[in-house]
Amino acid sequence: MAWENRKTPRVNFEHGVTVQMMAIDGTWRRDCVMQDASDSGARLIVQGSLEGLELKEFFLLLSSTGLVYRRCRLVRLQGEEIGIEFLKPVAGKAKSRGAR
Repeated sequence: MAWENRKTPRVNFEHGVTVQMMAIDGTWRRDCVMQDASDSGARLIVQGSLEGLELKEFFLLLSSTGLVYRRCRLVRLQGEEIGIEFLKPVAGKAKSRGAR
């Protein structure tokens, strides 16, 4: 699938946005640059090897503190560029704020 064949419109970042990929269990992190993004996914340029990493599901950390993130999965790999899909939260597992 070509990078241009997308289901939702994307916003291109002229200089890219520095983000990090992180394993669901926190065992690894990779620096990367987000080239473009949409409601459903993004295109990243990864710094460092992806060999041996579990990419079925991981977090994309959008802030330096890790407070802003999206759960993702790999959908396409081409050299150092990867395409990711943002995963939807599982129904019934959302955190309830204020309910105690």
